[in-house]
Amino acid sequence: MTCLRELQGKMANDPHFNNYGSRPCVWVPGPVIVGAGPSGLAAAACLKDKGVPSIVLERSNCIASLWQFKTYDRLRLHLPKKFCELPMMPFPEDYPMYPSKQQFLEYLESYAKRFGIEPVFEQAVESAEYDEKVGFWRVVSVGLKGEEMEYVCRWLVVATGENAEAVVPEIEGMEEFGGEVQHTAEYKSGSGFRGKKVLVVGCGNSGMEVSLDLCNHNAHPSLVVRDSVHVLPREMLGRSTFGLSMWLLKWLPIRLVDRFLLIMSWLIFGNTSGFGLNRPNVGPLELKSKTGKTPVLDVGTLAKIKSGDIKIHPSIQSVGSHSVQFVNGRVEAFDAIILATGYKSNTPSWLKEKWMFSEKDGMPRKPFPQSWKGECGLYAVGFTRRGLFGSSMDAKRVSEDIERFWKAEAKNLSKTIGRSFTLQPTLLPVFPCYDLENTSFV
Repeated sequence: MTCLRELQGKMANDPHFNNYGSRPCVWVPGPVIVGAGPSGLAAAACLKDKGVPSIVLERSNCIASLWQFKTYDRLRLHLPKKFCELPMMPFPEDYPMYPSKQQFLEYLESYAKRFGIEPVFEQAVESAEYDEKVGFWRVVSVGLKGEEMEYVCRWLVVATGENAEAVVPEIEGMEEFGGEVQHTAEYKSGSGFRGKKVLVVGCGNSGMEVSLDLCNHNAHPSLVVRDSVHVLPREMLGRSTFGLSMWLLKWLPIRLVDRFLLIMSWLIFGNTSGFGLNRPNVGPLELKSKTGKTPVLDVGTLAKIKSGDIKIHPSIQSVGSHSVQFVNGRVEAFDAIILATGYKSNTPSWLKEKWMFSEKDGMPRKPFPQSWKGECGLYAVGFTRRGLFGSSMDAKRVSEDIERFWKAEAKNLSKTIGRSFTLQPTLLPVFPCYDLENTSFV
């Protein structure tokens, strides 16, 4: 294979390549995809549909580990299923409009099986860097026992997403609090908080839903609302709010659609500022487009706030051993604190490049819809701030772009492309560089 021989020639004359001693080195003809969540699965499926093989590296021991291990039990998709489908495979017809967490996981397992996607699990990517001397990406992963593996590839697809790591804010005195403190990544159910006073920090979709869950389990939740927030009904006029918004945007400018949504929300909820939820000056869709801040789709929390079952507090000033002082001077005792403070990208910790991704927040520097493509064969899937719908859009664009290069560069690979390929960690070599030209992988 032409590019393999080219790489081997460069490696033979590059002392930098020879400094890796006994680290196994694998040549990957197609892209390396980092992350086996919905974005990584979508990218692998779209590439396979184009005839381009790929390897998916996943630090956990399963697909969609965030959904598997770091979501609460009552979670459902916030948007109708037709907006959450991955490419080329709809949800089963008997699924409800808003599938449960377990139904979504079953869908993802079926998706991986249908497209023959078999990630290399328990491989945490430690670094990925473009080697200008040889013109390839070098991706180094570490297994559970500390063993290293290096993958050399022409294309790198970053699919670790916007929610790779939990965000834990620094709050004065938090280390002194004597009660339980946990992030929503650890929260499963309100059953363990029955009868307790719980402070939920953060009023996004997770914070609102966790507060409702606590209420339903006879806990006494309070919600910290630090900023203004748009709360919209999940459905209006017999249609999903999201679906109705997307339809209206085909005909009307975003500000008119925002005005319509706010009028309908006022008719359904009344003035939310009356119970501590002030709305931003910018409309919900325009705010989402400019900042990525998602409006809250209400699933029953607002009624509990109106009834007083969920209390609203401003920002926290400081935390004591069993109490919290708020910026308005009020002090109140709590048994537990739950941080619904969201997640962040982890790309700055392992991706060694400074042009496509911001070192500050780990997100692409270019705004949607130009955020999916970088330089030197670098791509991003799932960083659009538009959920699963955005991931599917990215996956299609990335696969189409790589297919063009693949066809242009791989006329000599026709024999290889026609085969069925599989790669398992146990089959990886233990010598410095390995030729996967005649080895099978997906």
